[in-house]
Amino acid sequence: MTAKHTALALLLALALPALADTPKAADVSQGIQQQLEHHLYQLPPRVQGHYGIRLWRLTGDKQYLNSALYDLYVVSDRLEAISHGLSQPGFIEHYSQRLVKDLPNTERGRLREAAIKGRASYLFYADELLRYMSRLDELGFVHPNDTAFRQRLKSYDFKPAVTDPRMIRAYAAQLANHVWWLYQLGIVDLRQDFVAAFRATYPDSQDKQLSDQQFDNKIYGMTHIVFAASEYYQHHLDPKAYAWITDYMDSHSQQIIQRAKPDVIAEVGIVYELLGKKDSPVLAQAKVAIIKAVDSRHQVILSEKGNPDLALGEHRNVLAWMLLNWPDKLHKGPLLGKFKALREDLPMSVTPKHNKE
Repeated sequence: MTAKHTALALLLALALPALADTPKAADVSQGIQQQLEHHLYQLPPRVQGHYGIRLWRLTGDKQYLNSALYDLYVVSDRLEAISHGLSQPGFIEHYSQRLVKDLPNTERGRLREAAIKGRASYLFYADELLRYMSRLDELGFVHPNDTAFRQRLKSYDFKPAVTDPRMIRAYAAQLANHVWWLYQLGIVDLRQDFVAAFRATYPDSQDKQLSDQQFDNKIYGMTHIVFAASEYYQHHLDPKAYAWITDYMDSHSQQIIQRAKPDVIAEVGIVYELLGKKDSPVLAQAKVAIIKAVDSRHQVILSEKGNPDLALGEHRNVLAWMLLNWPDKLHKGPLLGKFKALREDLPMSVTPKHNKE
């Protein structure tokens, strides 16, 4: 037995008794789901969509289609506004400056403001136009101006931003999203460039020098590389292609559990599920940590300041639910145009992809 296997066996031996002493995963996840669904219609539209799309992809339950439809309407509206705006002089500049102005005055927000200086339009192209186009694509639709949008994206050089260490330190997870969306839409393949730049920015030997915020950012970047490659929980992946990520997590699991926030820990566990590594002691440890993080009174994971507000905490709580309820089969989409019950309710500003083909 190698030293690595011995260490993993020890971690598993430590994790299993801890799991036995914690509340049952089924009870905890049921409580989270009940709270989220009880408050679902009080959540902002895109948060409702975030929840419904993830529950669909894990369960295939049609009750979540309307939440996805809600998201489709919001995304379609945003692309319609962008389509009209692009004909106006200065639209991209003003739009981009508004996005910069909205960055929060936090450690992460200040990092982002400094990193984006001189390339504010990146936020428009990557975090707005590209984001909405990728979501529309995942739900099975295109905008009438799809060709013009694609030309805009192809004319913008994304590589300098996604390989810049300053950008990676400020936006690691978001850059992973952007890079894989660009690949998903056939715009440009920057996956290898980004991964190489990410690994150079965060060499494992320098972990001790990272602040907790930067350590979270590094782990977020790793988890989102896997999430983005799975098209956000639509299919499982070959573990060999991401061995560098799980090798790191295997050898740094205690550090992750001790330093990372609950949503990061949940994401680490989901990485192992997406890669089919169900027997991993790191996965078992992540489940123990997440179950312990759930507040027994509110039945959700609270914010760092103890706030139970699900409008702010849906992300960490749906991740916790996903980790504790991972299925053997994942579901694509939902491709909303294929459901007869929804056809009369689809937005008229977009076209189902199968009608175009």
